[in-house]
Amino acid sequence: MNLNNKQKQHLKGLAHSLKPVVMLGNNGLTEGVLAEIEQALEHHELIKVKIAAEERETKTLIADAIIRESGASKVQVICNILVLYRPAKERKITLPR
Repeated sequence: MNLNNKQKQHLKGLAHSLKPVVMLGNNGLTEGVLAEIEQALEHHELIKVKIAAEERETKTLIADAIIRESGASKVQVICNILVLYRPAKERKITLPR
């Protein structure tokens, strides 16, 4: 799903007050972490994931893998926080056009 700039701005505003739901530790991206992200996206639609990696390239690779595996859209990345959006079957968030 591609988001336009207006939709991204709307989601950024909604995500501002959210706390990270999933946090990646030293073990990196495991099946358990992916399952937790799937469950959080299904329940919340808009989540923050905290990636504990020192190098920028590593963070980018992990973020890309999460986006690819979850089928979610990247809203933004700030430092080590990744904001993801994926509409659920019963939508809770209404996006502007």
